[in-house]
Amino acid sequence: MLNEDALQRALRAAGLTAPVRWNEVTESTNATALNMAAEGTPAWTLVAAGHQTAGRGRRGREWRDRSGSALMFSVVLRPPQEPEGVGVISLAAGAAMAEAASDLSGLEIRCKWPNDLMASESKVGGILGEAEITDGRIGHVVLGIGLNLEPPEDVPGAGGIGDVDEEALLTGFIRRFRPMIAGSPEAILDRWRAVSATLGRSVEATTVGGDTARGVAADLDETGGLLIETGDGVVRVAFGQIHHLDVNQG
Repeated sequence: MLNEDALQRALRAAGLTAPVRWNEVTESTNATALNMAAEGTPAWTLVAAGHQTAGRGRRGREWRDRSGSALMFSVVLRPPQEPEGVGVISLAAGAAMAEAASDLSGLEIRCKWPNDLMASESKVGGILGEAEITDGRIGHVVLGIGLNLEPPEDVPGAGGIGDVDEEALLTGFIRRFRPMIAGSPEAILDRWRAVSATLGRSVEATTVGGDTARGVAADLDETGGLLIETGDGVVRVAFGQIHHLDVNQG
């Protein structure tokens, strides 16, 4: 299990120094990190826990973990990007974690747009990005990442990546993620495409206007939005939940 020393080592391995916070049990690492960010904590502040009692996913969903059998952490960022770039930062986190988890577990971990981490058709993790935007500028972004080593009980479709070293997994993530977000958005999108579980598949998604779009997930646009080829043309989906319709494919 992690501790504060392990968090500091993971940061140092990527050439970083920042405050860290470790709790055996907490309500939500994202909630803690958001409070710290509002109080002015610097970029790369790292918050992690062994168990969350009120973990959160996207769109108000609950995130449940098996105590002591999941890597759960949040990182504070203060990026120079315009607000439209927040989605690309979340995709970078997904690509970095998919690569790190694949290397350590021997499994093929891939990214389901926009924020799920998958082993085949089982969800093994997810990413929650929350930003504070003032006067059209990003004040801070908090990225929360949860990755199951063993799946929680009674969560349909959940999976795990097995008994991997949590410190090595966190270190592998940060060492990939830091240079990735310092690069171009185009390079980030290419890294995500390489580990995508969504592109090329038949999907159903909800558009910004609330309409349902069905078709083939063709590509991403420059902000990380999903482009779906439908019978009526290309539809862009910026936010929302998608479903893979061809579930027998990899």
